[in-house]
Amino acid sequence: MANLKELRSRITSVSSTMQITSAMKMVSAAKLSRAQDAITQMRPYSEKLTQLLQDLSATLDDDTSSKYAEEREVKNVLMVAISSNKGLAGAFNTNIVKAVKYKAKNDYDSKKIDLYTLGKKANDVLKKDYEIYKNNNAIYDDLSFENVSEIAEELMQLFLDEKYDKIVLVYNQFKNAATQIVQHEQFLPIEQFETEEEKQLDYLFEPSKIEIVKELIPKSLKMQLFKALRDSFASEHGARMTAMHKATDNAKELRDDLKLSYNKARQASITNEILEIVGGAEALNG
Repeated sequence: MANLKELRSRITSVSSTMQITSAMKMVSAAKLSRAQDAITQMRPYSEKLTQLLQDLSATLDDDTSSKYAEEREVKNVLMVAISSNKGLAGAFNTNIVKAVKYKAKNDYDSKKIDLYTLGKKANDVLKKDYEIYKNNNAIYDDLSFENVSEIAEELMQLFLDEKYDKIVLVYNQFKNAATQIVQHEQFLPIEQFETEEEKQLDYLFEPSKIEIVKELIPKSLKMQLFKALRDSFASEHGARMTAMHKATDNAKELRDDLKLSYNKARQASITNEILEIVGGAEALNG
């Protein structure tokens, strides 16, 4: 009977776990729906803003290039690692940690590397091996453009003050609920794009192109960081929903196996009891 009690206890425990993972899956699915809508609605604006900036920048003379596009000898690199504050999201945070370590070793091995971590999970792991310039966990409490703009302005100022010669973003790009793609994206200096010489822009400029570009570049950088955080936020809930779905399926499979083992053990116990009763009766008759 002790074996049956143990099996009953395990079945109860696994059933409770399955209820928890199922509830977490539904919560993540609801949050994912809102986060996915936010990123899909923002992408066309972000892409159009980037395209407009590229078109305008390509028509300017070299001496009017932005201070944010200044190419310097890369000695100090700041990697912005975007993760989450919570776990139970499969390989979501692990992939960011691996990407940071891989890029640091292969792309910036001879450079001084500092980290600006957005999210608790990556910070807890990476602070053991790298210098953390700053950690911001509170950004996810209110993920708004205004709050992200403050971080973007801080990063831009670090570049202008020449504290860092290159700033890169490492984050999960949202593709769908089951797929997140780790991105390594240059933030500063802004990359220069070339357009075809024959391309003519049918725009009327007011004020001048130079003033418009100077106004658009900071806004574009803020939007780039905001988009990265929105991508990561949607990816987190997609990864957690997928992980909890798999955990629920595994718990159900384990529960069914335990129930089968319990029923077999119970049947064997009943059979043994019947055999003992029959054996006892025969001994009395004999």
